[in-house]
Amino acid sequence: QVHLVESGGGLVQPGGSLRLSCTASGTIFAIDSMKWYRQVPGKQRELVATLTGGGSAYYVDFATGRFTIYRNNAETTMYLQMNSLNLEDTAVYYCNADIKSRPGTISSAYWGQGTQVTVSS
Repeated sequence: QVHLVESGGGLVQPGGSLRLSCTASGTIFAIDSMKWYRQVPGKQRELVATLTGGGSAYYVDFATGRFTIYRNNAETTMYLQMNSLNLEDTAVYYCNADIKSRPGTISSAYWGQGTQVTVSS
C-alpha cells in the first residue's frame, strides 16, 4: 500500500511564496509521473503541473514562470515551489503520483489529502 502526505500550505500575502511538499510512503518500487492539482470549493479540480518519469516538467498557463515542480528521489518527496502568488491561487492543492509497488507490474495512481493555500492581504 502507498500513501501520499502533503504539507506546506498556509496563509501568505499577494506576491509571497510557498513550497508544497508531498512525501510517498509504503511499498514503492518506482515513482513514475507526478502531478500537482488544485481545487476551489464548488469548482472542478484542475491540473497545475506535471513531472514525467523522464524528468520533464510541464505547466499550465497560470503556473508558467511562477511555479516549479521537482522531485527529491532520496526522500521520495516531490515539491511545488510557488512564487509571486496572487489571490486567484487560493485553493486546496493536491499531489498525485503514478507508483509501481513491485517490479514488472503496472503503476497505480495515488492522491494526497490536500493542503490549503490561502493568498490574502
